[in-house]
Amino acid sequence: MQYRQLGETNTQVSVICLGSMTWGEQNNEKEAHAQLDLAIESGVNFIDTAEMYPVPPKAETQGLTEKYLGSWLNKRTDRDQLIITSKVSAQADWLPYLRNGEAKLDKKNITEAVDASLTRLQCDYIDLYQLHWPERDSNYFGQLNYYHAPESDGIPISETLAVLADLVDIGKIKHIGVSNETAWGVNEYLKLAQQQKGPKIVSIQNPYSLLNRSFEIGLAEIAHREHTGLLAYSPLGFGTLSGKYLNAKQPENARLSIFGERYKRYSTEQGVQATLEYVNLAREYGLDPAQMALAYVNSRPFLTSTITGATTTTQLRDNIASADIVLSKELLRSIEKIHVSYPYPCP
Repeated sequence: MQYRQLGETNTQVSVICLGSMTWGEQNNEKEAHAQLDLAIESGVNFIDTAEMYPVPPKAETQGLTEKYLGSWLNKRTDRDQLIITSKVSAQADWLPYLRNGEAKLDKKNITEAVDASLTRLQCDYIDLYQLHWPERDSNYFGQLNYYHAPESDGIPISETLAVLADLVDIGKIKHIGVSNETAWGVNEYLKLAQQQKGPKIVSIQNPYSLLNRSFEIGLAEIAHREHTGLLAYSPLGFGTLSGKYLNAKQPENARLSIFGERYKRYSTEQGVQATLEYVNLAREYGLDPAQMALAYVNSRPFLTSTITGATTTTQLRDNIASADIVLSKELLRSIEKIHVSYPYPCP
């Protein structure tokens, strides 16, 4: 397993981070614990969750993922060797049950969210606490065409950062990061930190895969220069890059087989064509398509860690093994040729 520095901290995290958003929906507690055991045995020390999980979000399951992780952590004695992340939700009309539909990024809501997460996790602190998405309207969750709506800006970033600073000071969280954030938003957090108005963010958790390389446009340079590396989520495009959905297949218990009508981002016509080319390329080189897709993400110089989950331990073992795969220069050139033909099929 490779390990990389988390921002400008002294913390080293595994290049593979265990994602958890299936726990409580597609996976029960026993299965979640089996995944955790396998990941730790394989050298993974980085585990990502969120107060909103599992996905798709529902009132009756909200928080189950953190609870499953908490019951596992409670049995262990190596909490100090593990890097646990969680995320606070911003306001969203599709989360009417979370803090009475007022899940803003202000002091009241963030404090309540942190305390609830710590209770579910059975922990005294969270290593990396992230803002799950911006409070304002902007380009995230698949949107590329920015529409300026300052009337919807919500809680100012400076106010949010001040709350996080207080939580760091009292020891409930160690480091902070952003998720689904834009170049402007990241720069705003960095500017405020430079002005000593709060801690510096250490990471950016955004989607990144062979089907969505939009991070490279404005955020990759920031990640390099400001030491705020990418935590890549959806590195397999909801599993599509494994090739298992090609030819209209609907594998039993697979995410898009169950929730495909809800998550169509990676099922566009262009996305399917690009996926087919990437899958064929992997097979041409004798590689598992999913492992090739993950190995590509792992190899990016602006990446800190690749967040990958699974519904079975077999899938998870294969995903973790991608950390040991080195793609040849020839193969990387072939990937770039496909990217030129299908630059951003699934933003």
